[in-house]
Amino acid sequence: MLVAIWYATASVITFLVYAIDKSAARQRTWRTPERTLHLLALAGGWPGALLAQQLLRHKTAKLPFRITFWITVLLNVAGSLWICSPAGRATLNL
Repeated sequence: MLVAIWYATASVITFLVYAIDKSAARQRTWRTPERTLHLLALAGGWPGALLAQQLLRHKTAKLPFRITFWITVLLNVAGSLWICSPAGRATLNL
């Protein structure tokens, strides 16, 4: 249950950060660094990032950004699977 709450919260925050960045891009003001967007995705906000990319049409044209984004998704999913595995739980004393 905590994992679902974590992903939902991280996704909402990430979606909002993408929306703010999209607005800043239109207004030609200070932008959110791509590194921040990737760290939010890596921290579990990738579903919100993916939704923002599709709905807001933001960060969909730059291939290097998209490649890095999908790497963060893979790392997040792999890490989540490991944490939920018996070995991961034993290592973390959960």
